[in-house]
Parts: sequence; C-alpha cells; structure tokens
Amino acid sequence: MAAEARSGKDWWRGAVIYQVYPRSFQDMTGDGLGDIKGITERLPYIASLGVDAIWLSPFFTSPMADMGYDVSNYCDVDPMFGTLADFDAMMERAHALGIKVIIDQVISHTSDKHPWFEESRSSRSNPKADWYVWADAKPDGTAPNNWLSIFGGPAWEWDGVRKQYYLHNFLGSQPDLNFHTPAVQDAVLDAVRFWLDRGVDGFRLDTVNYYFHDKELRDNPPLGHDDDGPGLDAPDVNPYGMQQHLYDKTQPENIGFLKRFRALLDSYEGRSSVGEIGDGGRSLKTLAAYVSDGDKLHMCYTFDLLGPDFTASHIRHCVSAFQDNVRDGWVCWAFSNHDVKRHVSRFIEQESERERVAKLAIAVLATLRGSICLYQGEELALPEAELELHELRDPYGIRFWPAFKGRDGCRTPMPWTAGAPNGGFSTGQPWLPVPDVHKALAVDVQEADDASVLAHYRATLAFRKAHDSLYDGGLTFLDTNQDILIFTREKAGERLLFLFNLRRGPQSVPVPKGLTVSDVLPLPGFDTATLEKGEIRLEALDAFCGRVST
Repeated sequence: MAAEARSGKDWWRGAVIYQVYPRSFQDMTGDGLGDIKGITERLPYIASLGVDAIWLSPFFTSPMADMGYDVSNYCDVDPMFGTLADFDAMMERAHALGIKVIIDQVISHTSDKHPWFEESRSSRSNPKADWYVWADAKPDGTAPNNWLSIFGGPAWEWDGVRKQYYLHNFLGSQPDLNFHTPAVQDAVLDAVRFWLDRGVDGFRLDTVNYYFHDKELRDNPPLGHDDDGPGLDAPDVNPYGMQQHLYDKTQPENIGFLKRFRALLDSYEGRSSVGEIGDGGRSLKTLAAYVSDGDKLHMCYTFDLLGPDFTASHIRHCVSAFQDNVRDGWVCWAFSNHDVKRHVSRFIEQESERERVAKLAIAVLATLRGSICLYQGEELALPEAELELHELRDPYGIRFWPAFKGRDGCRTPMPWTAGAPNGGFSTGQPWLPVPDVHKALAVDVQEADDASVLAHYRATLAFRKAHDSLYDGGLTFLDTNQDILIFTREKAGERLLFLFNLRRGPQSVPVPKGLTVSDVLPLPGFDTATLEKGEIRLEALDAFCGRVST
C-alpha cells in the first residue's frame, strides 16, 4: 500500500525520509548514470517502504567535479539527469503516492563554472566582485591565513586575473559565496523561491554552518586538549581535524540568514527544512542554536550517529545532549548517508551478524524521538562496496587514498534484480561497479523472503506509524547499571518501554522500578526477548517493547 504522508504544516515532525542519490538509483537511458525518470519508475517501491518523504541529492546543472555538489545553475536540471519536465512529472507522481519531495540546496559555494563566479573573477570592480570571498596574498605571496579545505590542502586558491586568493572550503573548483554581501543572500533565496513555486515540500541544506566566514580572516587556533574534539566531520588522516574551526565557519551572522530563509518557507504552506551541520565536537550545540525558537530551521542533523560507535552509551549521550540543549527544536537522526561508510559495515564485528545488526539498527532509529533519514540500499543491508583506486570517482577519496578511500563505497548503484546485468540498475556500463555481494541482496531476492531485511524495514516502519508516540511523543531514558539502551516513549496516555541490547551476549534486566509491563508488544523481527518474574531477558543484539503503566 502506498505510504501516506502525515498531513498539516508539521508533517516533517517525526517524518521518515528516504534519501535518493540520483546518479546511483535507476538508469532509464542506458548511459550508466541514474536519472529522474528512473526515480519516477521506482517511486512505488519507495512508497511501499512506508516513508513520508524523499530527499534527492543534487540534480542541478553542474560540471560534476564533486558529483553535483558544484552547482553552475541552481534553477535547472543537468542534462545527465533529464529535464525540468521530468522533475515535474516525478514530483507529481510522488505526491500522488503520498510522498513529500525534499531537494538539496548547495548554497555555501558554487562551481567555478557558475556565471556568478566567472563575472566575479573577471575584475575587482565588476558588479559581482564581492559575491565570493576574495583576499590579498600576504607580503610573501602565501595564502591570507591558515584555513584548510576539507578535501585537502589550503582553503585558498590563487587567481591570476584578480591577483588575489579566493576561499574554497571544499574543492578548488568550488569557490565559497560571500554571504556578507546582501545581494548574494537575495540571489540564493531567489533560487529557493524558484523550487518553492514548482511545489517542492522542503530543502536539505548542505553544509549549513559554512555560509559565513570571519570578516577579519583570523587564523584558526590549533585544536587543544581541552577543546571539543574534531568530531566526525573529516577522517583522522585529514589535517583539517587539527584545527579549532572558530573563524572559517559557524559565524554568528548565520543566524540572521537562517531567519530570512525560514521566513521565505513560512510564506508557503507546509514547507520544511533540514540542515546538515558539520561542526566537530560542538555540532549538537550548533544544532541547538539553528533549530531553536521556531524561526530558523525546522530540523538539523549532525555526524554524531554517523561514526563507528553503535553502543548504548554513545546513542544515549547523543540523544541526551540534544534534549538537554534543545527545548523547542527538532532533530533528524540517521545512521547512513552519501558521505559516510554504510552503517552495517561500520557496526558489525563479523559478517555473520550483518542482517541482525541491520534489523536492530532500524529498530533503534525508528523508536528515537526525532525525524529519521534512511539512505538508499540500507533497507537491503548493503555493506560498503570495496573498490580499487582506478574505480574511484570521488576526488576526496582519490586525494587521501589509501588511508581514506572516500565516499564511492556507499554510492554504488542500487541493486534491483539479482540476475540482470548490473543488478538491474542500467543496461550500460555503470559509473561505479555493482559488486556481486550487492546483487545477491537485490530487491527482487528480498521481496521473495518474508524474513529479509527489506521485509523487516517495512514492518518496523509500519510499527512506528501505528504509534503516535514514536512520531512526536516524549522520550525519557531510564538508568541501569547494565550496558543496555532503555527508554520510554509517551503520548496521549500510551507509554511504551524499549530495551535494546547492542552487545554480543545475552543480558537480563529487571523491569525499571515504578513501572508495570501490562502488555508485551514484540518489535518486528524480535521475538526472543522474554519477560518473567519482573525480569526482561534479551539475547545478543536483541530488543524488547512493552506497554507500561506506573
């Protein structure tokens, strides 16, 4: 049955969002690259999962130096993906299936092929001269300061025409827009308005804390022992994590722009926003500032759950830190996306437990307080693809190979049909290979198995949808001397108790004091936990749910 998006202006609160990486989802033309018609073709599958919305990674006109995150025209579809008419048809079909459509907005930087940058670099006196971050060299010719690019090396590139450096937090071909210039803010908001007028339901804001830089271009200090850690913004092989990023991002002026952005969205009915925050150890604090008071972003996500730690203490710490800092805002949780190693490969200790870990991970995610984001293929328990250097397309991975293999391992094509060429993704040579291990996990294989991870995802999301408390009810952690995740979710008189044993051995836990389990509600896929004489026993990687009263 088609998914039915929650109605009203707050549809996003507690929504389940499915991320589509367009170039790897479905190719309808045989050129080896996914396209918008392919997304339209597979929308019934997405609807069958029971999600509320899709998030589309960039499909805008781009030279594709960073796979579309280098935009050269914010208001058109790149020909490799199709046309605006294809997009409109896709969105109409999604809405007919009850699916909201969220699209990426990459506005911290553009491609160096964008007409704005081509004009800006032409002279120091043209109308767009201050639309990007330009600065003179130091007297010895070196860069203006010590800021680093996430993709390696200095965050400054020399331009011979202007005889100045320009700032790029990512590739040298991705110059940063200067948000201190009011006309820049107006221009990007005009691009947002273009898509609002076409009927999109929301926006995912890429690198939302990177919009403003310190006007004085002060050096970042080194990361001290007492500072918040480097977080998961960059792998530990990258010197980017050796700085405390006080001046190159997360500037106070960003709050004012986010208020302008929210005001624009609020002038349309039922539109939403989710921001990506990469701010090291202070990410949750930044998130709190960006979602507070109902006048900035609707929700944000950080990289806190996108690392290798799948333990009760870590999950409790992240969720508690958000709840302690945010009283009136909202969060979006995820274990995987297009930027990180697939979570079953991060979380498993041995291959034999991959399915069990995949099922437990979605059970945890679906019961946390917040919206959740799923990344294409995780519902199949796809492991990270192992690629050779010559197969990589990601400039980040190529730069840091072999210590860091980049992001291509999570971006390989979606396997639809095990026996078809390229897993049914394309009749042509795909832009990244489809591993044999992925073909064995193809959709058609799992559709035929009631015990598959795919079936489990559908059942778990249906369980979530059946309980309003799991969308926006309160969450309270319960103390225990065991390494186990225990919390309650409560709304409108229903109170549910959840226990998750993330360890590789059985655990027994007494029913928390003051609570009585009136009804056991087995979570889909987890029927081995038992309740006897006031004690809950869980097997390894097991879960329990019960309706409780005080």
